[in-house]
Amino acid sequence: MSAPKKKDLLALSSIPLIMTLGNSMLIPVLPGMRSQLNVSSFQVSLIITVYSVVAIFLIPVAGFLSDRFGRKKVIVPSLILTGLGGLLCGIAAVWLAHAYVWILAGRFIQGIGAAGAFPIVMPLVGDLFQDEAQVSAGLGMIETSNTFGKVLSPILGSLLAVIVWHAPFWAIPVLCAASLIMVWLMVKVPKKQEAKPPGIPQFFASVRTLFRQKGRWLYAIFVLGGICMFVVFGTLFYLSQMLEDEHGMHGVLKGGMLAIPTAALCACSFGTGKLIGNHKKRMKWFNLSGTFLLTAATLVCAWFGEKSVLLDMVLISLSSAGVGIALPCLDAFITEGIEKEQRGTVTSFYSSMRFIGVAAGPPVASVMLKPSAGPFFYLAAGLGGVAILLSAFALKPKED
Repeated sequence: MSAPKKKDLLALSSIPLIMTLGNSMLIPVLPGMRSQLNVSSFQVSLIITVYSVVAIFLIPVAGFLSDRFGRKKVIVPSLILTGLGGLLCGIAAVWLAHAYVWILAGRFIQGIGAAGAFPIVMPLVGDLFQDEAQVSAGLGMIETSNTFGKVLSPILGSLLAVIVWHAPFWAIPVLCAASLIMVWLMVKVPKKQEAKPPGIPQFFASVRTLFRQKGRWLYAIFVLGGICMFVVFGTLFYLSQMLEDEHGMHGVLKGGMLAIPTAALCACSFGTGKLIGNHKKRMKWFNLSGTFLLTAATLVCAWFGEKSVLLDMVLISLSSAGVGIALPCLDAFITEGIEKEQRGTVTSFYSSMRFIGVAAGPPVASVMLKPSAGPFFYLAAGLGGVAILLSAFALKPKED
């Protein structure tokens, strides 16, 4: 891989890192925000939920715009919007009356920006490289950056909150500004051919044709992505609650414990991206192995969990490792299997399904964890079984 392409990937990798930090680093400080803002637990949870829900609905729009007008032309203003949303949250926390309402407004703006930033990175990586092995390696780096954000976020959020409870809000515009400068200066998008793009009716007709032709494996990948993120965020919610309620862990210590499963996910994403190359059948078997590991770990957790914090940590880390093995394969399948003209739109649906998993995991876990965690882990194992079936029978790559 040439040095300029490495610079492109470095700049693009900053986007999923910052988008993940902008959301996940608020999770460990929500209890402090609740008391400072004098709101209920449900109200403070909306600070996280509104970000994801807005992104779910706007990601397909951003994907369509990126196909029509260019990836960078969507990413740059989206980063600006994300930074402005964080700035509004910080200003509201310090100076504005009715701070909670203004913070929700800021998070709404952040969600709009997030919809046009991270989901567009995947198709842009596909545009940058002609060699599918380099596409897979690049997507592995993007997925690793995303998961590294999950590793770093609980620790960084806890450390910033030691300074003042609203410090994580102020960090968001600073991080977005750094990413914006890197993307603006370092990312060189390949020039498109001068051919006039198709009209909107023709474009959507071509997308419908694409789904008729490739819907079997595309829908499977959408569902697989949603299942993976649902299990990751649901199990992390359980682990966070268990560490705090049953073992009295708070702050940076709890953040460090939560970072262990996400570190396993991060390491497996990086390794898988390097190993799969452009081998479609290898992607299938890696993905099948990852979903099997996810299912086995959550099933054992349903049988023997809650008896030992060490056993829970090991099993949840194995489950996260399974997700780390599966995700780069799914990213590569969907990016390399779609033509550039439709890549942004199709990958946006995949990103939306992943956001749905992120948004659904914690609330579903919170309802099912009482009086015991068993039902939630049986649900996770059942969804893992669905993932195994989809990986085995819906993904049928041709010979490499």
